[in-house]
Amino acid sequence: MKTLKDIHNILILGSGTLGLRIGLACALNNYKVTIYDIDEKAFASAKKIQANLLKILVKAQTYTQKQADAALQNLQFTSNAQEAAQKADLVSESVTENITIKKKVWQQFGKLCPPKTIFTTNTSSLLPSLYADDTGRPERFCAFHFHDVFYANVVDIMPNPQTETWIIKLLQDFGKSIQQTPVIVQKESPAYIFNAMLIALIGAAGALVTYDIASIEDVDRSWMGNFKMTRGPFGIIDEIGLDTAWHVTSPKKDKKSKRFATLLKTYIDKGKLGRKTGEGFYKYPNPRFLDTDFI
Repeated sequence: MKTLKDIHNILILGSGTLGLRIGLACALNNYKVTIYDIDEKAFASAKKIQANLLKILVKAQTYTQKQADAALQNLQFTSNAQEAAQKADLVSESVTENITIKKKVWQQFGKLCPPKTIFTTNTSSLLPSLYADDTGRPERFCAFHFHDVFYANVVDIMPNPQTETWIIKLLQDFGKSIQQTPVIVQKESPAYIFNAMLIALIGAAGALVTYDIASIEDVDRSWMGNFKMTRGPFGIIDEIGLDTAWHVTSPKKDKKSKRFATLLKTYIDKGKLGRKTGEGFYKYPNPRFLDTDFI
């Protein structure tokens, strides 16, 4: 059994959007971090994004410049799997959301990591039990699912049926140590907690628009005005990406979901994926819902 004091070296598998953020959060909180990726070209982009995030966090006085400088010293990048695995106390996997790829990665690192290593997956939709056995140590494997890391700092802890109970407590403590709010999903659920609620909200908003009950802007106005929120459902979709919303919606068989998936696809086909492309339901960097006269 391990406790938080036994965790020093963190291995991040995948240097994409969440991997680089999880790694940076760990580095900012005094953990030694190795970020592994098969594509060395991805490291330049990851380092640039991390540098920009540090500037924002220092400007917001979330961290000091001294802490930011120390974090960079705590980070290293490698495409050498054996080198990456050798000292890992805890692994956080954020590779492509594809069961075949995840199985392959865990089969590899399950053999390379020392017996002491705790294994976690940041999967957003796959149940950990689908590939727990591929790790070779399913009892030390658990979903540890992040949202944004710095602005939506909730982390979901979702064990597979074989996860040893002490792992849950350890991950709670670890989550708190990197400034996250841990929540426990008591049994496997592909949508976790927040996503289950968010999917219901987005689905309702989509139905209101696709059945011509209200416009996109009025749906957002209603939500923002009643709850005093800074954005409504369609502003939220722009933030998470219309392509992501489509991937969640399109497999559903009910008529409402099919109609909404069709609407999303019309935007996607035009390259309008949301904030990340400069336009989705709104145009960025100055979306209409931020105008003073929107509500």
